[in-house]
Amino acid sequence: MADPAQQSRVLDAIEALRRGDRDGAVGLLEKELRDGPPAGERWRSISRLAAQIGEIDIAIESARRYSRTSPPSLERLLQYWSELGQYGRTAEARDELSRLSENVRRQPNVLHLLGTLAGQHGQFAQAERFYREALAQTPLLPQTWFALAMIKTFAPGDPDIAAMESLRPAMERAEPSIRARFLYGLAKAWHDCREYDRAFALYSEGARLRQREEPWDPAAIARLAEGLIRDFTPERMQRLAPSGDRRRALFVNGLPRSGSTLVEQVLASHSSIADGGEVNLLRAALIPTGDYSFDGAVRYEQRMTGQADPWGAIASTYFRLLKARFRTPGDVVDKTLGHSHFMGLLMHTLPGARVIWMRRDPEDTALSCFRTYFTSGVPWSWSLEDIGVFFRLEDRLHAHWSALFPDRILTVDYQQLVTDPASWIPRIAQHCGLEVEPAMFEPHRTKREVTTASVQQVRAPITTTRIGLSAGYAAHMEPFRRAYRG
Repeated sequence: MADPAQQSRVLDAIEALRRGDRDGAVGLLEKELRDGPPAGERWRSISRLAAQIGEIDIAIESARRYSRTSPPSLERLLQYWSELGQYGRTAEARDELSRLSENVRRQPNVLHLLGTLAGQHGQFAQAERFYREALAQTPLLPQTWFALAMIKTFAPGDPDIAAMESLRPAMERAEPSIRARFLYGLAKAWHDCREYDRAFALYSEGARLRQREEPWDPAAIARLAEGLIRDFTPERMQRLAPSGDRRRALFVNGLPRSGSTLVEQVLASHSSIADGGEVNLLRAALIPTGDYSFDGAVRYEQRMTGQADPWGAIASTYFRLLKARFRTPGDVVDKTLGHSHFMGLLMHTLPGARVIWMRRDPEDTALSCFRTYFTSGVPWSWSLEDIGVFFRLEDRLHAHWSALFPDRILTVDYQQLVTDPASWIPRIAQHCGLEVEPAMFEPHRTKREVTTASVQQVRAPITTTRIGLSAGYAAHMEPFRRAYRG
Protein backbone atom coordinates (compact mmCIF):
# COMPACT_ATOMS: atom_id res chain seq x y z
CA MET A 1 0.00 0.00 0.00
CA ALA A 2 1.30 3.46 -0.89
CA ASP A 3 2.45 5.74 1.90
CA PRO A 4 -0.34 8.32 2.52
CA ALA A 5 2.33 10.99 2.90
CA GLN A 6 3.63 10.21 -0.58
CA GLN A 7 0.11 10.26 -2.03
CA SER A 8 -0.43 13.63 -0.37
CA ARG A 9 2.83 14.92 -1.85
CA VAL A 10 1.64 14.27 -5.41
CA LEU A 11 -1.72 15.88 -4.70
CA ASP A 12 0.11 18.83 -3.17
CA ALA A 13 2.14 19.15 -6.39
CA ILE A 14 -1.06 19.29 -8.44
CA GLU A 15 -2.46 21.94 -6.10
CA ALA A 16 0.78 23.94 -6.36
CA LEU A 17 0.47 23.94 -10.14
CA ARG A 18 -3.11 25.11 -9.88
CA ARG A 19 -1.81 28.12 -7.91
CA GLY A 20 0.93 28.73 -10.47
CA ASP A 21 3.67 27.60 -8.09
CA ARG A 22 5.65 25.60 -10.60
CA ASP A 23 8.87 25.53 -8.57
CA GLY A 24 6.99 24.24 -5.54
CA ALA A 25 5.44 21.45 -7.60
CA VAL A 26 8.81 20.45 -9.03
CA GLY A 27 10.32 20.36 -5.55
CA LEU A 28 7.58 18.00 -4.38
CA LEU A 29 8.08 15.69 -7.36
CA GLU A 30 11.84 15.65 -6.79
CA LYS A 31 11.27 14.73 -3.15
CA GLU A 32 8.93 11.99 -4.30
CA LEU A 33 11.72 10.56 -6.46
CA ARG A 34 14.12 10.62 -3.52
CA ASP A 35 11.72 8.99 -1.06
CA GLY A 36 9.49 6.91 -3.30
CA PRO A 37 9.64 3.19 -4.08
CA PRO A 38 11.70 1.80 -6.99
CA ALA A 39 8.59 0.63 -8.86
CA GLY A 40 4.81 0.81 -8.77
CA GLU A 41 1.69 1.80 -10.69
CA ARG A 42 1.74 5.28 -9.16
CA TRP A 43 4.80 6.26 -11.21
CA ARG A 44 2.74 6.26 -14.40
CA SER A 45 0.67 9.27 -13.35
CA ILE A 46 3.73 10.99 -11.88
CA SER A 47 5.54 10.58 -15.19
CA ARG A 48 2.62 12.11 -17.06
CA LEU A 49 2.42 15.03 -14.66
CA ALA A 50 6.16 15.69 -14.95
CA ALA A 51 5.96 15.52 -18.75
CA GLN A 52 3.11 18.04 -18.81
CA ILE A 53 5.24 20.59 -16.96
CA GLY A 54 8.36 19.91 -19.04
CA GLU A 55 10.38 18.15 -16.34
CA ILE A 56 11.79 15.52 -18.67
CA ASP A 57 14.30 13.94 -16.28
CA ILE A 58 11.61 13.40 -13.66
CA ALA A 59 9.24 12.08 -16.33
CA ILE A 60 11.81 9.61 -17.66
CA GLU A 61 12.82 8.29 -14.25
CA SER A 62 9.19 7.92 -13.22
CA ALA A 63 8.42 6.10 -16.47
CA ARG A 64 11.39 3.82 -15.85
CA ARG A 65 10.09 2.93 -12.40
CA TYR A 66 6.63 2.27 -13.79
CA SER A 67 8.14 -0.02 -16.44
CA ARG A 68 9.78 -2.09 -13.68
CA THR A 69 6.52 -2.66 -11.83
CA SER A 70 5.56 -6.26 -11.05
CA PRO A 71 4.39 -8.42 -12.63
CA PRO A 72 6.87 -7.90 -15.52
CA SER A 73 5.18 -6.45 -18.60
CA LEU A 74 6.61 -6.05 -22.09
CA GLU A 75 3.89 -3.50 -22.82
CA ARG A 76 5.10 -1.24 -20.00
CA LEU A 77 8.69 -1.58 -21.15
CA LEU A 78 7.73 -0.70 -24.73
CA GLN A 79 5.90 2.37 -23.48
CA TYR A 80 9.02 3.45 -21.58
CA TRP A 81 11.33 2.88 -24.54
CA SER A 82 8.94 4.75 -26.82
CA GLU A 83 9.01 7.71 -24.44
CA LEU A 84 12.81 7.61 -24.44
CA GLY A 85 12.65 7.91 -28.22
CA GLN A 86 10.27 10.86 -28.05
CA TYR A 87 12.68 12.63 -25.69
CA GLY A 88 15.67 12.09 -27.96
CA ARG A 89 17.10 9.21 -25.91
CA THR A 90 16.96 6.65 -28.70
CA ALA A 91 20.46 5.35 -27.94
CA GLU A 92 19.31 4.36 -24.46
CA ALA A 93 16.15 2.77 -25.83
CA ARG A 94 18.05 0.82 -28.47
CA ASP A 95 20.59 -0.34 -25.90
CA GLU A 96 17.88 -1.79 -23.69
CA LEU A 97 16.09 -3.32 -26.67
CA SER A 98 19.33 -4.99 -27.76
CA ARG A 99 19.43 -6.90 -24.48
CA LEU A 100 16.13 -8.64 -25.14
CA SER A 101 16.23 -12.28 -26.11
CA GLU A 102 15.97 -12.96 -29.83
CA ASN A 103 12.47 -14.39 -29.62
CA VAL A 104 11.23 -11.30 -27.74
CA ARG A 105 12.96 -8.94 -30.17
CA ARG A 106 11.08 -10.63 -33.00
CA GLN A 107 7.67 -9.92 -31.52
CA PRO A 108 5.60 -7.59 -33.75
CA ASN A 109 5.20 -4.80 -31.19
CA VAL A 110 8.94 -4.77 -30.52
CA LEU A 111 9.69 -4.75 -34.25
CA HIS A 112 7.31 -1.83 -34.68
CA LEU A 113 9.17 0.20 -32.06
CA LEU A 114 12.53 -0.68 -33.61
CA GLY A 115 11.17 0.55 -36.94
CA THR A 116 10.00 3.80 -35.38
CA LEU A 117 13.38 4.47 -33.77
CA ALA A 118 15.17 3.72 -37.04
CA GLY A 119 12.85 6.07 -38.93
CA GLN A 120 13.52 8.90 -36.48
CA HIS A 121 17.19 8.62 -37.45
CA GLY A 122 16.39 8.61 -41.18
CA GLN A 123 17.27 4.91 -41.53
CA PHE A 124 14.21 4.21 -43.66
CA ALA A 125 15.40 0.99 -45.29
CA GLN A 126 16.05 -0.51 -41.87
CA ALA A 127 12.74 0.80 -40.58
CA GLU A 128 10.91 -0.79 -43.51
CA ARG A 129 12.55 -4.15 -42.80
CA PHE A 130 11.37 -4.05 -39.20
CA TYR A 131 7.83 -3.08 -40.21
CA ARG A 132 7.61 -5.79 -42.87
CA GLU A 133 8.87 -8.44 -40.49
CA ALA A 134 6.15 -7.43 -38.02
CA LEU A 135 3.46 -7.49 -40.72
CA ALA A 136 4.62 -10.87 -42.00
CA GLN A 137 3.79 -12.30 -38.58
CA THR A 138 0.60 -10.33 -37.95
CA PRO A 139 -0.90 -8.60 -41.02
CA LEU A 140 -3.63 -6.94 -38.96
CA LEU A 141 -1.41 -4.23 -37.46
CA PRO A 142 -2.99 -0.89 -38.41
CA GLN A 143 -0.34 1.26 -36.74
CA THR A 144 2.44 -0.61 -38.52
CA TRP A 145 0.74 -0.25 -41.90
CA PHE A 146 0.42 3.47 -41.20
CA ALA A 147 4.07 3.78 -40.20
CA LEU A 148 5.17 1.92 -43.32
CA ALA A 149 3.00 4.14 -45.51
CA MET A 150 4.62 7.26 -44.07
CA ILE A 151 8.17 6.27 -45.07
CA LYS A 152 7.60 4.83 -48.56
CA THR A 153 6.30 6.11 -51.87
CA PHE A 154 3.59 4.00 -53.49
CA ALA A 155 3.07 3.45 -57.21
CA PRO A 156 0.09 2.06 -59.15
CA GLY A 157 -0.08 -1.70 -58.76
CA ASP A 158 1.85 -1.70 -55.48
CA PRO A 159 1.00 -4.98 -53.70
CA ASP A 160 0.97 -3.15 -50.37
CA ILE A 161 -2.12 -1.24 -51.49
CA ALA A 162 -3.96 -4.45 -52.32
CA ALA A 163 -2.94 -5.89 -48.97
CA MET A 164 -4.21 -2.83 -47.10
CA GLU A 165 -7.47 -2.77 -49.04
CA SER A 166 -8.06 -6.43 -48.21
CA LEU A 167 -7.78 -5.61 -44.50
CA ARG A 168 -10.37 -2.82 -44.50
CA PRO A 169 -13.33 -5.02 -43.46
CA ALA A 170 -11.38 -6.36 -40.48
CA MET A 171 -10.37 -2.82 -39.50
CA GLU A 172 -14.03 -1.96 -38.94
CA ARG A 173 -13.70 -3.71 -35.57
CA ALA A 174 -10.74 -1.59 -34.43
CA GLU A 175 -11.20 1.30 -32.03
CA PRO A 176 -11.82 4.60 -33.87
CA SER A 177 -8.39 6.19 -33.37
CA ILE A 178 -6.57 3.05 -34.56
CA ARG A 179 -8.92 2.61 -37.51
CA ALA A 180 -8.46 6.26 -38.44
CA ARG A 181 -4.69 5.88 -38.46
CA PHE A 182 -4.98 2.96 -40.86
CA LEU A 183 -7.28 4.98 -43.15
CA TYR A 184 -4.80 7.87 -43.23
CA GLY A 185 -2.08 5.43 -44.25
CA LEU A 186 -4.19 3.94 -47.03
CA ALA A 187 -5.20 7.41 -48.17
CA LYS A 188 -1.53 8.36 -48.40
CA ALA A 189 -0.95 5.32 -50.64
CA TRP A 190 -3.66 6.41 -53.07
CA HIS A 191 -2.37 10.00 -52.91
CA ASP A 192 1.06 8.78 -54.01
CA CYS A 193 -0.67 7.08 -56.96
CA ARG A 194 -2.42 10.39 -57.80
CA GLU A 195 -5.82 8.84 -57.14
CA TYR A 196 -6.83 12.04 -55.41
CA ASP A 197 -10.60 11.51 -55.18
CA ARG A 198 -10.09 8.08 -53.69
CA ALA A 199 -7.50 9.45 -51.27
CA PHE A 200 -9.75 12.33 -50.23
CA ALA A 201 -12.61 9.96 -49.41
CA LEU A 202 -10.32 7.95 -47.13
CA TYR A 203 -8.85 11.03 -45.46
CA SER A 204 -12.40 12.28 -44.85
CA GLU A 205 -13.49 8.97 -43.35
CA GLY A 206 -10.49 8.97 -41.03
CA ALA A 207 -11.07 12.61 -40.08
CA ARG A 208 -14.69 11.92 -39.16
CA LEU A 209 -13.54 9.18 -36.81
CA ARG A 210 -11.07 11.56 -35.20
CA GLN A 211 -13.72 14.25 -34.73
CA ARG A 212 -15.45 11.88 -32.31
CA GLU A 213 -12.35 11.87 -30.09
CA GLU A 214 -12.13 15.56 -29.26
CA PRO A 215 -14.53 18.33 -30.22
CA TRP A 216 -13.06 21.62 -31.38
CA ASP A 217 -14.47 24.89 -30.09
CA PRO A 218 -13.84 27.64 -32.66
CA ALA A 219 -15.56 30.22 -30.46
CA ALA A 220 -13.04 29.60 -27.66
CA ILE A 221 -10.10 30.06 -30.04
CA ALA A 222 -11.69 33.22 -31.43
CA ARG A 223 -12.03 34.62 -27.88
CA LEU A 224 -8.39 33.76 -27.22
CA ALA A 225 -7.22 35.56 -30.36
CA GLU A 226 -9.40 38.60 -29.62
CA GLY A 227 -8.01 38.79 -26.09
CA LEU A 228 -4.40 38.58 -27.24
CA ILE A 229 -4.87 41.30 -29.84
CA ARG A 230 -6.75 43.53 -27.38
CA ASP A 231 -4.48 43.10 -24.37
CA PHE A 232 -0.97 42.85 -25.78
CA THR A 233 -0.28 46.39 -26.95
CA PRO A 234 2.99 48.35 -26.75
CA GLU A 235 1.57 50.57 -24.02
CA ARG A 236 0.40 47.72 -21.80
CA MET A 237 3.51 45.61 -22.29
CA GLN A 238 5.67 48.51 -21.12
CA ARG A 239 3.97 48.24 -17.73
CA LEU A 240 5.48 44.80 -17.17
CA ALA A 241 8.84 44.54 -15.41
CA PRO A 242 11.60 43.96 -17.97
CA SER A 243 13.32 40.61 -18.21
CA GLY A 244 17.00 40.58 -17.37
CA ASP A 245 17.72 37.55 -19.53
CA ARG A 246 19.63 38.36 -22.70
CA ARG A 247 20.48 34.90 -24.01
CA ARG A 248 19.77 34.13 -27.65
CA ALA A 249 16.66 32.03 -28.21
CA LEU A 250 15.63 30.83 -31.66
CA PHE A 251 12.05 30.02 -32.61
CA VAL A 252 10.39 28.84 -35.80
CA ASN A 253 6.66 29.48 -35.80
CA GLY A 254 3.83 29.11 -38.26
CA LEU A 255 0.99 26.81 -39.10
CA PRO A 256 1.64 23.07 -39.17
CA ARG A 257 2.87 21.90 -42.58
CA SER A 258 3.98 25.42 -43.55
CA GLY A 259 7.67 24.59 -43.97
CA SER A 260 8.72 25.11 -40.37
CA THR A 261 10.57 21.79 -40.15
CA LEU A 262 12.60 22.72 -43.23
CA VAL A 263 13.75 25.96 -41.60
CA GLU A 264 14.46 24.13 -38.35
CA GLN A 265 16.65 21.72 -40.32
CA VAL A 266 18.41 24.59 -42.12
CA LEU A 267 19.24 26.23 -38.79
CA ALA A 268 20.18 22.94 -37.12
CA SER A 269 22.74 22.43 -39.91
CA HIS A 270 24.74 25.37 -38.51
CA SER A 271 27.77 24.41 -36.44
CA SER A 272 26.67 26.47 -33.42
CA ILE A 273 23.18 24.97 -33.28
CA ALA A 274 22.90 21.83 -31.19
CA ASP A 275 19.49 20.62 -32.32
CA GLY A 276 15.83 21.54 -32.59
CA GLY A 277 12.34 20.22 -32.27
CA GLU A 278 8.77 20.67 -31.13
CA VAL A 279 9.54 20.73 -27.43
CA ASN A 280 6.57 22.65 -25.95
CA LEU A 281 8.74 23.86 -23.08
CA LEU A 282 7.94 27.57 -23.12
CA ARG A 283 4.35 26.81 -22.19
CA ALA A 284 5.67 24.72 -19.30
CA ALA A 285 7.99 27.50 -18.14
CA LEU A 286 5.12 30.02 -18.26
CA ILE A 287 2.90 28.00 -15.91
CA PRO A 288 3.35 30.67 -13.17
CA THR A 289 1.29 33.08 -15.33
CA GLY A 290 -1.72 30.81 -14.91
CA ASP A 291 -3.78 31.18 -18.08
CA TYR A 292 -0.96 32.72 -20.19
CA SER A 293 -2.94 35.94 -20.61
CA PHE A 294 -1.78 39.50 -20.05
CA ASP A 295 -3.83 39.63 -16.84
CA GLY A 296 -2.14 36.39 -15.79
CA ALA A 297 1.22 38.05 -16.37
CA VAL A 298 0.22 40.95 -14.12
CA ARG A 299 -0.94 38.57 -11.39
CA TYR A 300 2.35 36.70 -11.64
CA GLU A 301 4.31 39.92 -11.12
CA GLN A 302 2.15 40.81 -8.13
CA ARG A 303 2.90 37.44 -6.51
CA MET A 304 6.62 37.89 -7.19
CA THR A 305 7.08 41.33 -5.63
CA GLY A 306 10.16 40.11 -3.74
CA GLN A 307 11.78 38.72 -6.88
CA ALA A 308 14.28 41.06 -8.55
CA ASP A 309 13.76 39.58 -12.02
CA PRO A 310 10.52 37.55 -12.25
CA TRP A 311 10.63 37.21 -16.03
CA GLY A 312 14.30 36.33 -15.99
CA ALA A 313 13.36 33.51 -13.59
CA ILE A 314 10.92 32.09 -16.15
CA ALA A 315 13.58 32.45 -18.85
CA SER A 316 16.02 30.50 -16.68
CA THR A 317 13.45 27.74 -16.25
CA TYR A 318 12.96 27.59 -20.02
CA PHE A 319 16.68 27.28 -20.74
CA ARG A 320 17.09 24.68 -17.99
CA LEU A 321 14.32 22.58 -19.54
CA LEU A 322 15.93 22.91 -22.98
CA LYS A 323 19.26 21.73 -21.58
CA ALA A 324 17.62 18.72 -19.95
CA ARG A 325 15.88 17.84 -23.22
CA PHE A 326 18.87 18.12 -25.56
CA ARG A 327 21.90 17.64 -23.26
CA THR A 328 24.37 19.09 -25.79
CA PRO A 329 26.13 22.47 -25.87
CA GLY A 330 24.89 25.06 -28.33
CA ASP A 331 21.67 26.85 -29.16
CA VAL A 332 18.45 24.95 -29.82
CA VAL A 333 15.79 25.77 -32.41
CA ASP A 334 12.37 25.65 -30.76
CA LYS A 335 9.85 24.73 -33.44
CA THR A 336 6.89 24.26 -31.14
CA LEU A 337 3.81 25.19 -33.15
CA GLY A 338 1.16 27.30 -31.47
CA HIS A 339 3.49 29.91 -30.05
CA SER A 340 1.26 32.51 -31.69
CA HIS A 341 -0.90 32.05 -28.57
CA PHE A 342 2.05 32.94 -26.30
CA MET A 343 4.04 35.28 -28.52
CA GLY A 344 3.62 38.35 -26.31
CA LEU A 345 4.88 36.54 -23.22
CA LEU A 346 7.57 34.78 -25.26
CA MET A 347 9.01 38.05 -26.52
CA HIS A 348 8.80 39.71 -23.12
CA THR A 349 10.37 36.81 -21.22
CA LEU A 350 13.14 36.30 -23.78
CA PRO A 351 14.35 39.68 -25.09
CA GLY A 352 17.04 37.83 -27.04
CA ALA A 353 14.49 35.75 -28.93
CA ARG A 354 14.39 35.78 -32.71
CA VAL A 355 11.44 34.26 -34.55
CA ILE A 356 11.16 32.92 -38.08
CA TRP A 357 7.45 32.86 -38.97
CA MET A 358 6.67 30.57 -41.86
CA ARG A 359 3.87 31.29 -44.33
CA ARG A 360 2.74 29.03 -47.16
CA ASP A 361 -0.01 29.02 -49.78
CA PRO A 362 -3.20 28.64 -47.69
CA GLU A 363 -4.74 25.86 -49.79
CA ASP A 364 -1.51 23.85 -49.90
CA THR A 365 -1.16 24.22 -46.14
CA ALA A 366 -4.80 23.40 -45.49
CA LEU A 367 -4.69 20.24 -47.56
CA SER A 368 -1.43 19.14 -45.96
CA CYS A 369 -2.94 19.62 -42.49
CA PHE A 370 -6.06 17.68 -43.49
CA ARG A 371 -3.88 14.84 -44.80
CA THR A 372 -1.74 14.61 -41.66
CA TYR A 373 -2.53 12.29 -38.78
CA PHE A 374 -1.51 14.57 -35.92
CA THR A 375 -1.13 12.57 -32.73
CA SER A 376 -2.61 15.24 -30.47
CA GLY A 377 -3.53 18.85 -30.03
CA VAL A 378 -4.81 19.67 -33.53
CA PRO A 379 -8.57 18.95 -33.51
CA TRP A 380 -9.23 21.78 -35.95
CA SER A 381 -7.41 19.78 -38.66
CA TRP A 382 -10.17 17.17 -38.99
CA SER A 383 -12.46 19.40 -41.05
CA LEU A 384 -11.64 21.64 -44.00
CA GLU A 385 -14.15 24.16 -42.72
CA ASP A 386 -12.54 24.22 -39.27
CA ILE A 387 -9.13 24.56 -40.90
CA GLY A 388 -10.36 27.66 -42.72
CA VAL A 389 -11.66 29.21 -39.50
CA PHE A 390 -8.43 28.47 -37.65
CA PHE A 391 -6.23 29.81 -40.46
CA ARG A 392 -8.18 33.07 -40.53
CA LEU A 393 -7.59 33.55 -36.81
CA GLU A 394 -3.90 32.70 -37.15
CA ASP A 395 -3.58 35.27 -39.95
CA ARG A 396 -4.86 37.92 -37.54
CA LEU A 397 -2.38 36.86 -34.87
CA HIS A 398 0.49 36.90 -37.37
CA ALA A 399 -0.44 40.43 -38.43
CA HIS A 400 -0.67 41.56 -34.80
CA TRP A 401 2.59 40.07 -33.54
CA SER A 402 4.65 40.98 -36.61
CA ALA A 403 3.48 44.59 -36.29
CA LEU A 404 4.28 44.58 -32.57
CA PHE A 405 7.75 43.03 -33.00
CA PRO A 406 8.84 43.96 -36.54
CA ASP A 407 12.57 43.67 -35.82
CA ARG A 408 12.36 40.33 -34.06
CA ILE A 409 9.98 38.42 -36.33
CA LEU A 410 11.08 37.55 -39.87
CA THR A 411 8.24 36.33 -42.05
CA VAL A 412 9.40 33.78 -44.63
CA ASP A 413 7.27 32.58 -47.52
CA TYR A 414 7.76 28.86 -48.14
CA GLN A 415 7.48 29.14 -51.92
CA GLN A 416 10.07 31.92 -52.05
CA LEU A 417 12.39 29.98 -49.74
CA VAL A 418 12.42 26.77 -51.79
CA THR A 419 12.52 28.68 -55.09
CA ASP A 420 15.39 30.95 -54.05
CA PRO A 421 17.24 29.44 -51.07
CA ALA A 422 20.42 31.31 -52.04
CA SER A 423 18.69 34.58 -51.10
CA TRP A 424 16.54 33.45 -48.20
CA ILE A 425 18.90 31.27 -46.18
CA PRO A 426 21.36 34.16 -45.62
CA ARG A 427 18.45 36.37 -44.51
CA ILE A 428 17.30 33.70 -42.07
CA ALA A 429 20.83 33.26 -40.73
CA GLN A 430 21.37 37.00 -40.32
CA HIS A 431 18.06 37.38 -38.49
CA CYS A 432 19.17 34.67 -36.06
CA GLY A 433 22.61 36.20 -35.55
CA LEU A 434 24.42 33.42 -37.41
CA GLU A 435 27.11 33.47 -40.06
CA VAL A 436 26.05 31.59 -43.18
CA GLU A 437 27.63 28.14 -43.50
CA PRO A 438 27.60 25.85 -46.57
CA ALA A 439 25.84 23.07 -44.65
CA MET A 440 22.76 25.26 -44.33
CA PHE A 441 22.15 24.93 -48.07
CA GLU A 442 22.17 21.11 -47.84
CA PRO A 443 20.10 20.55 -44.71
CA HIS A 444 19.11 17.02 -45.76
CA ARG A 445 22.68 15.90 -45.05
CA THR A 446 22.45 16.87 -41.39
CA LYS A 447 22.06 13.73 -39.29
CA ARG A 448 19.73 14.11 -36.33
CA GLU A 449 16.54 12.70 -34.92
CA VAL A 450 13.22 13.97 -36.26
CA THR A 451 9.96 12.90 -34.64
CA THR A 452 7.43 15.09 -36.46
CA ALA A 453 5.20 14.32 -39.44
CA SER A 454 8.00 15.66 -41.66
CA VAL A 455 10.36 12.84 -40.67
CA GLN A 456 10.87 11.77 -44.30
CA GLN A 457 10.73 15.16 -46.01
CA VAL A 458 13.64 16.64 -44.07
CA ARG A 459 15.89 13.89 -45.47
CA ALA A 460 15.32 15.19 -49.02
CA PRO A 461 17.08 18.17 -50.65
CA ILE A 462 15.30 21.52 -50.77
CA THR A 463 12.77 21.19 -53.58
CA THR A 464 9.87 23.02 -55.22
CA THR A 465 7.87 19.82 -55.80
CA ARG A 466 5.49 20.51 -52.91
CA ILE A 467 4.33 23.82 -54.34
CA GLY A 468 0.77 23.55 -55.63
CA LEU A 469 0.05 20.11 -54.17
CA SER A 470 -3.55 21.10 -53.46
CA ALA A 471 -4.33 21.40 -57.18
CA GLY A 472 -5.25 17.71 -57.40
CA TYR A 473 -7.86 18.26 -54.69
CA ALA A 474 -9.24 21.56 -56.04
CA ALA A 475 -12.76 20.16 -56.36
CA HIS A 476 -12.80 19.31 -52.65
CA MET A 477 -11.41 22.56 -51.24
CA GLU A 478 -14.50 24.78 -51.38
CA PRO A 479 -15.44 24.29 -47.69
CA PHE A 480 -12.00 25.57 -46.76
CA ARG A 481 -12.22 28.52 -49.15
CA ARG A 482 -15.59 29.65 -47.80
CA ALA A 483 -14.50 29.41 -44.18
CA TYR A 484 -11.14 31.06 -44.82
CA ARG A 485 -12.73 33.99 -46.64
CA GLY A 486 -15.20 34.35 -43.78
